[in-house]
Amino acid sequence: MSANVDELRRLVPPPPGGAPAPPDWSEVSARLGTELPADYVELIEAYGGGQVDDYLYLLEPFCANESYDLVRAAAERAEAFELLWSGGEKKPSFLDVRGQRLLPWASTDNGEFCYWLASPGVPPDEWPVVVNEGRGPEWEHFDLGCAAFLLAVMRRTVDSEILMDEDFPTDPHSFTPMASFG
Repeated sequence: MSANVDELRRLVPPPPGGAPAPPDWSEVSARLGTELPADYVELIEAYGGGQVDDYLYLLEPFCANESYDLVRAAAERAEAFELLWSGGEKKPSFLDVRGQRLLPWASTDNGEFCYWLASPGVPPDEWPVVVNEGRGPEWEHFDLGCAAFLLAVMRRTVDSEILMDEDFPTDPHSFTPMASFG
């Protein structure tokens, strides 16, 4: 287990009874066209999808609630970006590398998304996190994996103007499993 996931487990214990059965990771990889970072796989296997500190939704592959399905969100966000950028919104310069793409791994009710910046030839465990504001062109780039980023946000050791405010993260921290959302 990665040190960051292990630390998250101490900070916010996984749900009683554990996470639901993990998805078929080979099917996830086939649908997305790539493997996912090991720390994310560990998070899903420990927690499943759910809400962190009443704000940030950890997306889960093939989630029963389609709004929080990572595979579906990846397709929807790719289509939305294509429409935005072909319609005149400026594409972020960090996406100028041919074959680079954004894969969402978390979202909020306000429309913010946390993505991996997946670059050709870069192993998934080295993908940085980028955050996009809801309904706006602002982006933040963090040279951290998703578990390290989540841990840093919860500890307030990283500065995200997009995600962090007086209501997030909370103290004490919480995790609400996706099954609780019906």
